[in-house]
Amino acid sequence: MKNPLHLPPFLRAAGQTGRLAAWQTGLLFRKAARSALDAVQDVLRAEVVKGNGELVREFLVGKALPVARALLLERMATGLLLRLGLRGALASNVVGWILPLVVEQLLKAGRSSGLFEKVGQHATVQDTLRRLEELRATTWKRLAPDHGSSVEVLPDDHELPPKLSA
Repeated sequence: MKNPLHLPPFLRAAGQTGRLAAWQTGLLFRKAARSALDAVQDVLRAEVVKGNGELVREFLVGKALPVARALLLERMATGLLLRLGLRGALASNVVGWILPLVVEQLLKAGRSSGLFEKVGQHATVQDTLRRLEELRATTWKRLAPDHGSSVEVLPDDHELPPKLSA
């Protein structure tokens, strides 16, 4: 049987795409972490809007009933599976390692910032949603730090010079 002429280039390309550089894996991790954080945030926000703010607070503090904790984690995993768009065992594996990592960082960020005490003091839905957004931002800084580059986005205070005619 003859090998088609296009088969070797396809095999070479497939072999090269299997090897990812370090910066590429970092981008993939950040994408997976952002998707997981968004899935967690969506579930927590939905529960607060439904009127289950106490359940969210107990989940974040770690005092929720095991059944309620399992239900919330299952909803988070389902949301993450839908966001990632992967299928089968690969999706289960990705969710299995990224979701616990993100939830752990979320809880650490909440404990270190004292947010859990603030959520307990303010029982209104709007205050709780605002605190959840603060928690999300703090968690994202823990997951994808700036590494001290001190890069800032400055407002445009002057127009660019006109282009020179050639």
